[in-house]
Amino acid sequence: MRHSLLVCYDVRDPARLRRTHKVMLGFGDPIQYSVFLCELSRAERLLLEEALRRVVSLRDDSVLIIDLGPARGTAAHRIAKLGRGALPHLERELIV
Repeated sequence: MRHSLLVCYDVRDPARLRRTHKVMLGFGDPIQYSVFLCELSRAERLLLEEALRRVVSLRDDSVLIIDLGPARGTAAHRIAKLGRGALPHLERELIV
């Protein structure tokens, strides 16, 4: 079962920040520069966490992964957007 995840990060080093953003582009869609909406299976979430551990400093940086629930359930109704831009419509295929 796929879950919708909100991933937010605060990375202090500019080089690590760019690498973190690049990793996140492989797993989800940016809502803001350091905020991503992902729709992942349990295995994909573990891959995401491992990829992030390789690029961030666990001592200096912060990553939040918030599980919004099943992707096809109420998760789609748990985010309200005000202002410019639209939330991405997630229809991703993962190629490993």
